[in-house]
Amino acid sequence: MIPLHEWLLFAAAALGMVLSPGPNMVYLISRSICQGRRAGCISLLGVVTGFLFHIVCAAAGLTALFLAVPLAYTVLKYAGAAYLFWLAWQAIRPGGASPFAPRTLPPDAPAKLFRMGFLTNALNPKMAVFYLSIFPQFVHPELGHVFLQSVLLGMTQMAISFTVNFIIVLTAGTIAAFFATRPLWLRTQRWIMGGVLGALAARLALDERK
Repeated sequence: MIPLHEWLLFAAAALGMVLSPGPNMVYLISRSICQGRRAGCISLLGVVTGFLFHIVCAAAGLTALFLAVPLAYTVLKYAGAAYLFWLAWQAIRPGGASPFAPRTLPPDAPAKLFRMGFLTNALNPKMAVFYLSIFPQFVHPELGHVFLQSVLLGMTQMAISFTVNFIIVLTAGTIAAFFATRPLWLRTQRWIMGGVLGALAARLALDERK
């Protein structure tokens, strides 16, 4: 299975990604501020279910690719590296709007909250590409059980994402107010995240899988 040091590195990368503002974070903060923590928690359950959808698709897809096309990793490697470099640029480019400015959302029923949380995540193409760009760095076909390795990575990412996002739901108002009055902190966070993504992209592009 996955070596411990690689699993820890993946966990660190997953933590960095979930701390990077995106559609899920914006939706959860907005929903929690507009309709309360209970609505935020229900929305979070939908978001987590969306992660499960991506995990199964990525795990099954990687397994099929590695079995059918021996050189599939090389193609995936450079495509993933390019995508990560693009994400790094998006994190540090000038003129980006603050994701902590919540959108005004009308109150919704629990079923709709769950559904919207799921769709926000499951229909986000960036999440699918993220899984396919990050997973190949830590999946080792030579160790066997590609599907199980992918599921382990996915569950790790999902657990980290749930924990961080749950804290965000509980403290949404405080987080939004903090960053709204401290733009320097927001810029610092963006540059740190850009550096993390750039390092991951370089690691992926230079990786020599045996």
